[in-house]
Amino acid sequence: MRYIIFCIFISTHIFCQKIEWKEDLKLKWNNFKSESNIMNNSDIVAYAHCGWEYSAVVSSEKLTPVIIKIEAIFIEDKSWKDDKKISDYSLLHEQKHFDIAEIFARKLRREVSEKIISSADYIESFYKIYNKITKEYNNFQSLYDQDTKNGTNKAKQKEYNSIIINELELLKDYK
Repeated sequence: MRYIIFCIFISTHIFCQKIEWKEDLKLKWNNFKSESNIMNNSDIVAYAHCGWEYSAVVSSEKLTPVIIKIEAIFIEDKSWKDDKKISDYSLLHEQKHFDIAEIFARKLRREVSEKIISSADYIESFYKIYNKITKEYNNFQSLYDQDTKNGTNKAKQKEYNSIIINELELLKDYK
């Protein structure tokens, strides 16, 4: 049986410092290691570069089961902070971006577990599912920043904190 291993990273920088999402692991300001404001916006306090990393083991034999691993990750070298503006409160906002990445990684795991069993399923469906979840993820991240005004609207931030905690709980079977 011949196997092909695919590893694809959402980040373009493969050999970077990354943190995999874990329930008990919280970001610290020293995890934000980029020295440049890649957002080019002086109003932004920080930027958390997060997303997913996945790997798949597929066979050239279409009926062979496929193994897919999906992890939410935070890229330290692409995450930035303005040392003059940071606070514990703004760190919480950035942590929630990372938590949102985990929510959508779980959604991706759920869809993959329901729809992809064999190598043929992977070839036929994975990228459609991945692209759909990625679009939902990007939209949610944008809405989160827009609604919370990048964390400065404390009432909205509190609402999102609850939404995020609830979503993580609802999707706990897909950790």
